[in-house]
Amino acid sequence: MSIKLVAIDLDGTLLNSNHEVSEENKAAIKKAKEQGVKVVLVTGRPLKAMLHILEDCGLTEAGDIALTYNGGLVQWTQTGETVRQIVFPKEDSLDIYKLSQDLNLPCNFIDLDTVHEPPYPKGRPSQYQKVMNALPFEPIDMTALPEDFPINKIVYCWHQEELDEAIKEIPEIYYERYNLIKSRPQLLEFMPKSIDKGKGLELLSEILDISVDDMMAIGDQENDLAMVLRAGTGVAMDNAVPAVKEAAQIITKNNDAHGVGYAIEKYVLN
Repeated sequence: MSIKLVAIDLDGTLLNSNHEVSEENKAAIKKAKEQGVKVVLVTGRPLKAMLHILEDCGLTEAGDIALTYNGGLVQWTQTGETVRQIVFPKEDSLDIYKLSQDLNLPCNFIDLDTVHEPPYPKGRPSQYQKVMNALPFEPIDMTALPEDFPINKIVYCWHQEELDEAIKEIPEIYYERYNLIKSRPQLLEFMPKSIDKGKGLELLSEILDISVDDMMAIGDQENDLAMVLRAGTGVAMDNAVPAVKEAAQIITKNNDAHGVGYAIEKYVLN
């Protein structure tokens, strides 16, 4: 097994229950980089919401790269420069917003710099500000959207029980048009059909000239499943959801027991 790149999810994976990167995980990442292994953080977050983590892990040097928006955006971490991105066309954003109104759920559009707030159902404001504090929130007039309105990700963020019930009402056609993923109990994410973390690894393969077979992917949630399946070596955290554990070749320790560092030490450095 020759691993040349390690792709790591953040919440529930690299980050512990205090939302911090342990010294053990940092040390393993540092050793891997010193041995010439690429370490790439892969997340649904925008780059601005993970810069402190990248800096903490020494992953903002020249040549360091990150996969954000669940694989839909590839950026150099030192400069923030976009290498590749896939966005929604305006008509898809309008379509997903209409669905949110039919389901009586709040909806947000997210681009590189802003969380856009279309009108919410009465008395049902988005809960997304509890999840996302790195980007500004700005109201948007849905009757006056510009023709060029590139959106990276669309989310419905609402109380878990009500959200889960609403998800059952989503027509099958939406699953055919878009990629829908629950990344947190209260958060449903819509992405263009061509986006998931597994396809993100394929983008990295093209950009960095590293075979996907020579990649390890570590994750814990449903939105990590595609990359755990796609990578040559798929690793599930011990705290992962059952589907990710079933898909993985390796199950490492949990996120409070430095499972990322353990996996890197055992399967990459040795």
